[in-house]
Amino acid sequence: MHAVLHALSITGAMAWEIGWALILGFALSAVVQAVVRKSTVVRLLGDDRPRTLVVASALGMASSSCSYAAVALARSLFRKGADFTAAMAFEIASTNLVVELGVILALLMGWQFTVAEFIGGPVMITVLAVLFRLFLSRRLLAEARRQADRGLAGSMEGHAAMDMSVRRSGSFTRRLLSGEGFTAVSHVFVMEWAAILRDLVIGLLIAGAVAAWVPDSFWRSFFFVGHPLAAKVWGPLIGPLVAIVSFVCSIGNVPLAVVLWKGGISFGGVVAFIFADLLILPILHIYRKYYGGRTALFLLVTFYAAMAVAGYTVELLFGGLGLIPDQAAARIPAGGVTWDYTTWLNLAFLLLTGALLARFLRTGGSAMLRMMGGSPGESPSR
Repeated sequence: MHAVLHALSITGAMAWEIGWALILGFALSAVVQAVVRKSTVVRLLGDDRPRTLVVASALGMASSSCSYAAVALARSLFRKGADFTAAMAFEIASTNLVVELGVILALLMGWQFTVAEFIGGPVMITVLAVLFRLFLSRRLLAEARRQADRGLAGSMEGHAAMDMSVRRSGSFTRRLLSGEGFTAVSHVFVMEWAAILRDLVIGLLIAGAVAAWVPDSFWRSFFFVGHPLAAKVWGPLIGPLVAIVSFVCSIGNVPLAVVLWKGGISFGGVVAFIFADLLILPILHIYRKYYGGRTALFLLVTFYAAMAVAGYTVELLFGGLGLIPDQAAARIPAGGVTWDYTTWLNLAFLLLTGALLARFLRTGGSAMLRMMGGSPGESPSR
């Protein structure tokens, strides 16, 4: 019983530490999504030129941080005419280059991990684009499109189909500050939380259990802590594999990343692990349904290679600059609530959450929540 309580106390401490950052990140994302229509996104992603991939990444950064919703939305964009490579770049940025991820990494692991994530993300997208250009055949792409057009349901289809943006015309500020803008922001904000909450809770529980129950000696052996060169080579290779079998995606994998870093995985291994939220077993199954078995295998191999290269890149870059933080200084939040800046920020952002939730419920939000699963062709209205 004591072991269970210890694991739950670590889970609760992590949740309290990152609460305000999550709310801030989702609020900023909601503001952008409220004024950018999905039809605009499709129009901008028509090819795989470098400029288009930059645009896809930028749009993804302002989109959903839920891996399931990002995967569903990427398939929706592809079906509506977006280039496949651009859709994948959008998907990667939607889960790995979002504001809330950067803030949480800084809080739990240090600013170096935030910078590494935002450097490694473009590296991964670049490597993936090159691999697609070299190895994605027209035949395989045609097969993927035929399968995508079948519209088989995966997960979070209703959420991905929703366009909750402001429909009135005018400047960004005018649309945002209107009553419709407030409603749109509240709808996006709450729906994003609803999409991510399950994975976040699972991730926190797994991280708490692993931190409390798995001895440090296991991690030191598993990550070759006593062999620096082997650890640097092994980390970006094993990181994605650990992620694949962990079943934890989206921001929910950051707490587990903290545990792995404290256990001894290399700096590049942590980055590769975080990127691999798009390769967990349930999402690989969804790829098979969306694009067919051969394309799903192609995505597994190319994504894995791009994640490993991104991990090695940040390992070499940050190691060469002397910016890799000391693992001995890593800590797993385990304390109780105290009257520090975290508590005040959490209280302030909880008030913001309450205001947005109240607006959401008063403007038809409950019906939207019931349509989150939905089907690929649905486009629920507000």
